[in-house]
Amino acid sequence: MISSDRMAAVDENAAALGVPQKQLMESSGNAVARVVRNLVSPGATVAIVAGRGNNGGDAFVAARFLDEFDVTVHLLGREESISTDIARENWDALKEAEYDTREVRDSTALDLGTPDLIVDGMLGTGVTGELREPEKTAAEAINASGATVVSVDVPTGMDADTGSSAGIAVGADHVVTCHDMKPGLENLPNVTVADIGIPAAAELFVGPGDLRTLTRKSESHKGDHGRVLIVGGGPYTGAPALSGQAALRAGADLVRVACPKSVAREIQGYSENLILRPFDGDRLEPSHVESLLDLATGHDTVVFGPGLGSADETLDAVEEFVKAFDGTAVVDADALQVVPTIETEATLICTPHQGELKKMGGETDTDWHSRKELVEDFAKSLGHTLLVKGAYDVISDGETTRVNRTGNPGMTVGGTGDVLAGATGALAATQEPTHAAAIAAYATGRAGDLVVEQRGYGMMATDLLSTLPVALWGERRE
Repeated sequence: MISSDRMAAVDENAAALGVPQKQLMESSGNAVARVVRNLVSPGATVAIVAGRGNNGGDAFVAARFLDEFDVTVHLLGREESISTDIARENWDALKEAEYDTREVRDSTALDLGTPDLIVDGMLGTGVTGELREPEKTAAEAINASGATVVSVDVPTGMDADTGSSAGIAVGADHVVTCHDMKPGLENLPNVTVADIGIPAAAELFVGPGDLRTLTRKSESHKGDHGRVLIVGGGPYTGAPALSGQAALRAGADLVRVACPKSVAREIQGYSENLILRPFDGDRLEPSHVESLLDLATGHDTVVFGPGLGSADETLDAVEEFVKAFDGTAVVDADALQVVPTIETEATLICTPHQGELKKMGGETDTDWHSRKELVEDFAKSLGHTLLVKGAYDVISDGETTRVNRTGNPGMTVGGTGDVLAGATGALAATQEPTHAAAIAAYATGRAGDLVVEQRGYGMMATDLLSTLPVALWGERRE
């Protein structure tokens, strides 16, 4: 089962793996044609009603596999309005081969005749809401035709995620949906799930398609994209500063750093963009927990651990905080070791490297396939999301597991984990935990790759701060 948004991400990830959308469209159209051939005999009349996007492109391809039928292809709109290159290429192929292609420039001029079967290729899974013209009139004509109707991916007008429709929708007798079942199709009687050649790696490996969820509305206000609290510092000052700056670079609107008063000025000196909330003393202690819990209520996520150290009283404070906290927290560094013994209502994203994972009671392996299974099992037993760092990062909540392959050996330098923790905190303010961890790992690794591409090895963790926004937003593939 896959949602429409996730399907779009998987399509894009497949393209990044070297399986282009044009190839997938060819497979989709062939799958539709196979269903048509099973429903009507050679010589039957088939009307294909196609939209101007890739759903229409699938239908154009289908026409080329139906030469034993009397096929007409009705394009809803002018051919110059076809919105994607691959759909246009397949329309042009039909014209060059002298198929019966017709532009429907006025919805009232749509004449389907009396076909035995109609292929509905108007709108796909990414379109919701009430149908507009010319699709509305076309849907009415299809429903009134009495012909057998085959819809491509989803009946036009139906929400693929919910099965509902805001107005009229095509009443399909059969649906050919690609790659996996969509939630809204479950109650329809005849649904064929077509394997169109998307590799399993497009779902497993984090890729550019996963960044599709990083959208911003034009009417956004301060705070809409996350308020993050970093709790860190004491023995170390650079770690919380790196995490705080990374959270800002990953899109958070507001970042505060709660740290011991003794190091607050030093941490502030790293960046004027950080807001400091000092507490008394040289390190975190249980006496600070109550005020930190109050402070945390004004934030979407808390990043707990960078630079805190492992003093007994500090770990006692971490334990008290996590036990009492019921929000979303990223737990990193020395704070990780207390997680397995704690019962909490908090949503935790734990970001250990493999040595820290062992200290938590987990197991690891040099083979990433085996490590993936071990991390998934341990995440399930913990009841929290894990982002286990390595040459291949493994992200799992025990149910959903992803693997990230970005990054390079230059990122063994100290501080890159603090950048990752801050980025994860920012993204967890707007994304589901496992997805936040996955795209944080992808973007931080890609940021490191960009640094090496530009300068070679010898990077510093601070180098990632300038390339992190590029990795998140600068590589979007439309």
